[in-house]
Amino acid sequence: MISPGSSIWNPAGKLRLDRLWRRGCDLLGSDCAILGGAMTWVSEHTLVSAISNSGGFGVIASGAMTPGELDVEIGRTLACTDKPFGVNIIIMHPDLDALIDVCGRRGVSHIVLAGGLPGRASIHRIKSFGTKAIAFAPALVVARKLVRAGIDALIIEGMEAGGHTGPVSTGVLAQEILPEVKEVPVFVAGGIGRGEGIAMYLEMGAAGCQLGTRFVCATESIAHPEFKKAFIRGHARDAVLSVQVDPEFSVIPVRALANAATKRFAATQHDVIARYRSSELSQTQAQLEIEHFWAGALRRAILDGDVENGSLMAGQSVGMVTKEHSVAEIIDELMEQATAALGDDTKDLSALSKRSLMEVASAV
Repeated sequence: MISPGSSIWNPAGKLRLDRLWRRGCDLLGSDCAILGGAMTWVSEHTLVSAISNSGGFGVIASGAMTPGELDVEIGRTLACTDKPFGVNIIIMHPDLDALIDVCGRRGVSHIVLAGGLPGRASIHRIKSFGTKAIAFAPALVVARKLVRAGIDALIIEGMEAGGHTGPVSTGVLAQEILPEVKEVPVFVAGGIGRGEGIAMYLEMGAAGCQLGTRFVCATESIAHPEFKKAFIRGHARDAVLSVQVDPEFSVIPVRALANAATKRFAATQHDVIARYRSSELSQTQAQLEIEHFWAGALRRAILDGDVENGSLMAGQSVGMVTKEHSVAEIIDELMEQATAALGDDTKDLSALSKRSLMEVASAV
């Protein structure tokens, strides 16, 4: 079991928290139903193992890894933790089946499918290894389709999240999906940065929550110091969606901290579209030039510290990132906030037996 650091968790709140997220904890095999959001270049073995070792559930961001590279990364993670962790795989990856097979051979307990609607074949391939399959549901109709396809759990992620995001807010998705989907555990993500937020969604019916931005500035995160400083300086309003200047040339919505590069991106679009209008470029060439603007930008920011020309993908919860501290401290803080929130309306503890309170105290 996880144990608190310097915090004193509210006993009544802890009892209630354990009850609310028990289904999520059972599905994940973790002490608390907090998933680490898979962030390319950030969610590697060091951070992932630290989250799992601290009672949460770490998730490797496989991104554009080859099957061989993922195999190595899983091996490194296994060397750092004996706790369950998952791997996030983009379903558009050309080696999707091979990546799933690597996870299966390595005994990875959970695979999170992202970047679109996974097919039944992929879900069944995952489950053939005894691995749990988790997928993102951006709408109720998609959630129901995934449940019919045999998915083990869902994540609903609102537009407040960092990186590639959808058009609907977390609060709206939660109201739309949580009351309707009971067949599988549903985890909520997007803009969650405090334990009170976790408690709120659990009370609405969530099995747990996924947080990414809060873990970027963990001491175990390999993100460049300048990248972390940008997060600590950032406010919710600074995490903006990428701008699309012409509906004829689509731009995939990405939420990131505004910087010099985001301003140049808008100017670049205007320039490229003007060249297309003058027949200097074909529509395909123009679209590709726009899409290639951000090539390598995330890596430059996270690993090289180029916070002006790189991409600073961040969720709107970035304003709640105020300092660099360990994963264990982050999770302990979230637990303290959640248990305090859940214990606030239990002023009279007479309904709780003395034995129950003793059990809670011994558990924490």
